[in-house]
Amino acid sequence: MIYLYALGFSFLLVLLLVPIVRAFALKIGFVDRPTKRKVHSAPIPLSGGLAIYGGVIATTWIFLGNTPILRVLALGGGLLVAIGLIDDAYKSYGREFPIWPRLIVYIGVSLIPSAFGISIAGISAPSRSAMILFSPGWAAFFTLLWVFALINMLNFIDGIDGLASGVCVISAFTLFAASLIGAQNVTALIGVALAGACLAFLVYNFHPARIFMGDAGATFLGFTLAVTAIEGTLKGATLLSLSVPMLALGVPILDTIIVFARRLLEGKGLHRADNLHTHHSLMKWGLTQVQTVTFLYLIAAVFSLLSIVVLLVLR
Repeated sequence: MIYLYALGFSFLLVLLLVPIVRAFALKIGFVDRPTKRKVHSAPIPLSGGLAIYGGVIATTWIFLGNTPILRVLALGGGLLVAIGLIDDAYKSYGREFPIWPRLIVYIGVSLIPSAFGISIAGISAPSRSAMILFSPGWAAFFTLLWVFALINMLNFIDGIDGLASGVCVISAFTLFAASLIGAQNVTALIGVALAGACLAFLVYNFHPARIFMGDAGATFLGFTLAVTAIEGTLKGATLLSLSVPMLALGVPILDTIIVFARRLLEGKGLHRADNLHTHHSLMKWGLTQVQTVTFLYLIAAVFSLLSIVVLLVLR
């Protein structure tokens, strides 16, 4: 029952916060202006990440208390939201924020989970009869790679109305189910808190969007999903169970692989924004925004169901 309460509280809190941050963003001109590579035709407020962050952190604190994972999410997420808001502020004035400050913050934030004891500790055999433990240095390194990748992957797919928030709802519910199966009550609660926050945001973000989460929101979502996956399924995963979080987060992972492959083939910088993402391709083929998002939701749902099947088979 506590999970339903957490889901409802997170949903209602973000539902109330979004109009407040939206009105403030419009008042100060904190908006995403249309460009050639963007699909919206009017300025849209960029402050949604603040509401999502507030909803997830408040819900986690109320229902879990001041736990290590809350401190990780609050500190790391706060830094990501701060640098994301600065980046979004540059965009609102038609300027490009330098990549290096973001890169430094992303790497620093990716080291925070290990500092609080949340890391990928090792890999065990399928039978779990033997486990290869990583040294603290290697554990921190693999954790950094995973967290850094998810921070960027969620940011990459945040290109059309409702995509990142909707995919995050599916992924969060999947990690919730995986946590319940593994009797991981803490990560189960974080999963429903994140799902509730993203569901509420989706009310305002589905096409036609009235607000965007911006880099502040997308990077926070990626960070929260990454940390939840580590604590819930990756701490001492078997070789086969590694597929569970990979499938649960299949859409952003697959999109990133496709985009990076295309950029490499075309000789473009990996960090350069473009219209090579899966959602751009689907819309070029004639799908509307709603059709594109719905199709990618279905793909995410299939990946998520497969991840739960894998987890049940491995038990």
